[in-house]
Amino acid sequence: MARQRQPIALLEAKGRKHLTKTEKEQRAASEVKPLNDRIEAPSYLLKKQKEAFDIVAQELVNMGIMGNTDCDALARYIQARDLHQKIYKQIKREELKDPDLLAKWMKNLNSAFSQCRQAANDLGLTIASRCRLVVPKLSEDVKPNKFMKFVA
Repeated sequence: MARQRQPIALLEAKGRKHLTKTEKEQRAASEVKPLNDRIEAPSYLLKKQKEAFDIVAQELVNMGIMGNTDCDALARYIQARDLHQKIYKQIKREELKDPDLLAKWMKNLNSAFSQCRQAANDLGLTIASRCRLVVPKLSEDVKPNKFMKFVA
């Protein structure tokens, strides 16, 4: 099974793939870059959810990973996060002593948390998913060696 195709900037930063200039240009031209000129919160979100959407969306746009087509995915994350918070507050407020009732509430809480975590992973909002997205910076402190004259 083949690996996922990586962006050309990542390949160059890793220094593990040697491509000609034309190959680099072709790869860069074929990469999909998300359009982010029409990002707005969907109408089905509540007012507070729309505010949270705008904050997170701006951060994702600044990182260069959110596009117009990701609005619904981010909205689902915001809704799942909001639901998780509401269930958690309800559990705290009720001070549930009945183990069966507490188990039902905890099942709902875990379900909301799972939805929230999966949406966060898809959007690059977790540490692990961001690490997969980060392009390492090329080091300026490269020691010269006898092969440096061949680097374009």
